Amino acid sequence: MSEQPGQQAKKPFLYIVVCGSGIAGDVGRLIGAAQEAGWGVGVVATPQGLSFIDAEAIEAQTGYPIRSAWRSPTAPQPLPAPDAIAVVPATFNTINKWAAGISDTLALGILCESYGLGTPTAALPYVNSAQATHPAYAESLRKLRAMGILIGSYEPHRPKAGGGADRFNWEEALDLLTPAVATKQ
Repeated sequence: MSEQPGQQAKKPFLYIVVCGSGIAGDVGRLIGAAQEAGWGVGVVATPQGLSFIDAEAIEAQTGYPIRSAWRSPTAPQPLPAPDAIAVVPATFNTINKWAAGISDTLALGILCESYGLGTPTAALPYVNSAQATHPAYAESLRKLRAMGILIGSYEPHRPKAGGGADRFNWEEALDLLTPAVATKQ
């Protein structure tokens, strides 16, 4: 982005879509890393994702309210438009619904619309190995990649074990998105 003399560059804005997962409570790690890298950040949570996060702490960290439900048409827009979106952690349910074009939550509505808007989007899956073997999952990842969605490299964890949180690379979302946003500007 080129700056005119005396003008300050606009800070890029990142939406982090948080899904219902045992590791979702660590989303502050990604928020902090994004802010350190110069991003403004807003969080959009799936309805299930809300129960896995500390909303008050996230709102204090971002300076914005968490979005989880549609607003009325006359209500003000609580977040700036995103320059990029990170779906982290991306659950089995969200990945499959998103790839199928299902828009039954605000988070999925934003994700489905972002494709048409050309918003750079990355997803870091967090699924167990039994879910990962389901044919719909592989097909959904293929569809999302074909749409230009950047998919992270997380290895599925054992079923009923949770786990893998220590290996989950939150910052990979920024690694995937930063070049995509830079080429768009």
